Amino acid sequence: MLDLATVADGTTKADAVNRAVALAQRAENLGYTRFWTAEHHSMPMIASSTPDLVALRIADTTTRLRVGAGGVMLPNHSPLQVAERYLTLKAFHPGRIDLGVGRAPGTDPLASAALRRSDAVSYPEQLRRRHTAPER
Repeated sequence: MLDLATVADGTTKADAVNRAVALAQRAENLGYTRFWTAEHHSMPMIASSTPDLVALRIADTTTRLRVGAGGVMLPNHSPLQVAERYLTLKAFHPGRIDLGVGRAPGTDPLASAALRRSDAVSYPEQLRRRHTAPER
């Protein structure tokens, strides 16, 4: 099962993550074997921008379900850091952590720039641009 931890109207991101946890628990009870979340940034209606943290929460509240990411976008992260995070998750929950990786930017250009440390534009400049960008 792949979940985005969507934020319904009138709810919070915390509510969305709690619903994802409840859905994962239900999926496990129904016999599902995997539950993944997907990485999305700058989308107010999606609460799974850090699938490793959501996976940790779900793994902590289930017993058999394999959990992980239906796509960590490697252009947005240091591959070493991704590997270390998922190896740490594996240490917490041996045999239950999955990692799917991708190469798409997975977000808008401003968020991509903020995620990538090698971009020439400084973080304060990115914030200024973001807050002065015209509404789309």
